[in-house]
Amino acid sequence: MRSVDEHLARILNTVRTLAPLEVELEQALGTTLAEDVSSPVPLPPFDNSAMDGYAVRAADVAEAGPDSPVVLPVVEDVAAGDGTLYAVGPGLATRIMTGAPLPAGADTVVPVEWTDGGTASVTISRAAPRGNAIRSAGEDVRSGEVVLTAGTPIGSAQLGILAGAGRKRVLVRPRPRVVVLSTGAELVEPGSQLGAGQIWDSNSFMLTAAVREAGADGYRAGSVTDDAAHFLDQLDAQLVRADAVITSGGVSMGAYEPVKEALSPLGTVIFEKVAMQPGMPQGFGVVGEDQVPIFTLPGNPVSSFVSFVLFVRPALRKMAGLPVEPPATVQAVAAKPLRSPKGRRSFLRARLVRDADGRATAVPVHGQGSHQLAALATANALVIVPEDVTDVPEGATVEVMPL
Repeated sequence: MRSVDEHLARILNTVRTLAPLEVELEQALGTTLAEDVSSPVPLPPFDNSAMDGYAVRAADVAEAGPDSPVVLPVVEDVAAGDGTLYAVGPGLATRIMTGAPLPAGADTVVPVEWTDGGTASVTISRAAPRGNAIRSAGEDVRSGEVVLTAGTPIGSAQLGILAGAGRKRVLVRPRPRVVVLSTGAELVEPGSQLGAGQIWDSNSFMLTAAVREAGADGYRAGSVTDDAAHFLDQLDAQLVRADAVITSGGVSMGAYEPVKEALSPLGTVIFEKVAMQPGMPQGFGVVGEDQVPIFTLPGNPVSSFVSFVLFVRPALRKMAGLPVEPPATVQAVAAKPLRSPKGRRSFLRARLVRDADGRATAVPVHGQGSHQLAALATANALVIVPEDVTDVPEGATVEVMPL
């Protein structure tokens, strides 16, 4: 059997980062920046007021206080977006709104809360030091300064600075498009009536959701029967919209394994046993003229989910142009004794809880079978038991991967 690390390494050596493309800014959310972006102007591009108030000279209000207010004539109003050039002379004030350009000669802004709010003249009861409530040109970004570097995931804040730097279009690594196919003659759509020997298809919904949670675009193609020819037809029809394909089921050692039967003759997909539990039967390779990566996961839902976390999610990160890093783990205390088969790395479903002092405890969920989807749904972590460990006593320190 291959080790978990060997199987992942083969996957990561095969998948390629998607080619960049230029998109409208509104389509860039969830993609990865493929270029350095700089601002063509300083941000803010001009000195402006950070508050509603009065633009004045600091020297004119230096003696202002509750018992000795200063009264100044108000000579102008300046609103945000006003392009007129204004100036403030000694002993005068200009009423100014948030975001409005600072008039020449003014070196401070007195917030309206420190005044009587007058329009012809203003009574100021508190001194404002030089630079008060002023957003200086270039204090956020200098002209020509890089605001985002290639490889940055684009979220809402990143979209904000891209727009703030004047970009309408941007070069990105797109979200991978991933098609999900379940196999099995026993599978029927949720909401339909179950017949004898049938179950509702859960894997395609679960895996499509996992793809989207991983930041890619997931397309659920539903389920296909145990006929290899039918599976190939469905697969060929889906490749036109896929950067990757995930299948579940049809990869074990028994009869009626359509995925293995259909793909083995191609010579581009390798089926093997991986030293892990759950999820020992695995397959991976490429299909079609465009060499689309295909992940053939086992059919048991827990096996399929764990396989996605370990193998598919890192591959999707590489395809999206993001760094591939080992999954984050924490140390916790085992709340109960744990058992694991020798020679396999186990991923036991658990609840990770912390006490008032922050100490972490891993509580195994009831039901560790690879078919027990309800138990998986109550878990928020995987306890990792190494290949050379078969028994973990209660109270031992274990490595835990939060989900």
